[in-house]
This record gives sequence, C-alpha cells and structure tokens, in this order.
Amino acid sequence: MIGAGHLPKGDVIAAARIAGIQAAKRTAGLIPLCHPIPLTHVQIDVNSVEEPPSLVIRAEVRAHWVTGVEMEALTAAAVVALTIYDMGKSIDRGIRIGPIRLLSKSGGQSGDWTAPEPPEPSA
Repeated sequence: MIGAGHLPKGDVIAAARIAGIQAAKRTAGLIPLCHPIPLTHVQIDVNSVEEPPSLVIRAEVRAHWVTGVEMEALTAAAVVALTIYDMGKSIDRGIRIGPIRLLSKSGGQSGDWTAPEPPEPSA
C-alpha cells in the first residue's frame, strides 16, 4: 500500500524523500557538535523488497568540504524511515525500523571507507 501510494495521507515515498532532504540539510542543528556543511547533492532512494516485505532506504550526500557528510546521510535515512512510519502507522503500528548503517564514505580527514558485507542471517 505504501509503494502504491494508497494511504489516506497520500504519497508516502514522495513525502519521505522531501523529509530526508530537509533532514540532511539540518543535521548540524540536530546532532551536537556536528559542523554545518553546504551540501552539493542529496539523493534519497526507497525501494521495495518482496521477501521479507520491506522498504530499503538509501541516502547519498555529497559536499565539497574538509569533513565528511556521513552524519548527514545517516540522519536523512533515519528521517525517511520515521516519516514512512508516521504516515504508515494507520495501517500497521508494528512497522520496524533498522538497521541503519553507513555503507561507504569518501573524502574527509579520515579518507575512504567501505562497510564489510554483513554476514548471512542464520536460520
């Protein structure tokens, strides 16, 4: 229902994308000691997965700056998920959020980093 836009509150994915972009831009006001950074790019992708039925959120953030923007990307992804929950709770209050994790980063003082592949879930 969420992906098809058939909820009373309207197009959940579109609203969540806007919320994620706003969150990325406002991260410095939400996370203590986080630098305000002029962002050059914020992209939010939300894709549905059939088994288990779920949505995968991916936030990509870029800036030409001396520090990384991983906090902006993580904040964007979290706010997208919270917006989907808020708009979808009328059909299912049991919606679960998580895990939220950094997949990769490049630049900044600490350089490039890529997350190792997660282990396969045990049966």
